[in-house]
Amino acid sequence: MESIQKLSHYIEDWLTKYIKKSKMKGFVVGVSGGIDSAVTSTICARTGYPTLCLEMGIHQNVSQISKARKHIQWLEENFKNVSHQYLSLTKLFDEFCYTLPKGIDGNKKNLALANSRARLRMTTLYYFSSINNYLVAGTGNKVEDFGIGFYTKYGDGGVDISPIADLMKSEVFVLAKYFNVIEDIQKSDPTDGLWDDDRTDEDQIGATYDEIEFIMKNIDKKSKKVLTTRQEKVYEIYKNLNSKNKHKMNPIPVCKVPPSLKNSI
Repeated sequence: MESIQKLSHYIEDWLTKYIKKSKMKGFVVGVSGGIDSAVTSTICARTGYPTLCLEMGIHQNVSQISKARKHIQWLEENFKNVSHQYLSLTKLFDEFCYTLPKGIDGNKKNLALANSRARLRMTTLYYFSSINNYLVAGTGNKVEDFGIGFYTKYGDGGVDISPIADLMKSEVFVLAKYFNVIEDIQKSDPTDGLWDDDRTDEDQIGATYDEIEFIMKNIDKKSKKVLTTRQEKVYEIYKNLNSKNKHKMNPIPVCKVPPSLKNSI
């Protein structure tokens, strides 16, 4: 318990120092009903700085909306510095879809639209960030942000600060238990909520977070340990996603023009 308390205080102190240095006034967090956004919003609230929680539904599963709102209500009951906005972006999203070229179908279109949902939410977060002088707090964990790149570039990956991005998913769950985050969220299967069905993160990734964590923690980059058949499969999933999503995790490539070329202009 003491070690978890120290971890929480460390992140809260980091946030406090950062916001003071940035001269911003508070935090804005997108709350989805999932464990990561619940822990992130709780840590932000614990700093004492104003924390605005946005629930931004787009054809959202009713259970996800319910969990998000229950969590926000729980936060407001426990922290006077927390406020909220409940927004439906469904009409905006539908209008966006209506303006797109017709006749395009298939997995690529569905993935593009799922990512568009995340980017509409990012735009909304930065609207409230701008009018309040708040920092957008990211909700990604280490597995997603630096392991397999399981997030939307310039969507949920478009943030000012990342309080839990150095924590494995299992560590996020430990913090959630320490904070007494509502049981509905702690017991739910992780999902990004970007699809019209009930698919979970595991359905999309092909492995559980625990399995991916094992690979990240135990596989040396130069040589693999002896793995079970299942672990070998998860290792291949990890390698594939890590490689495919490098463009998200690495800095944007910049073409460095030699001074001799620029001086000749």
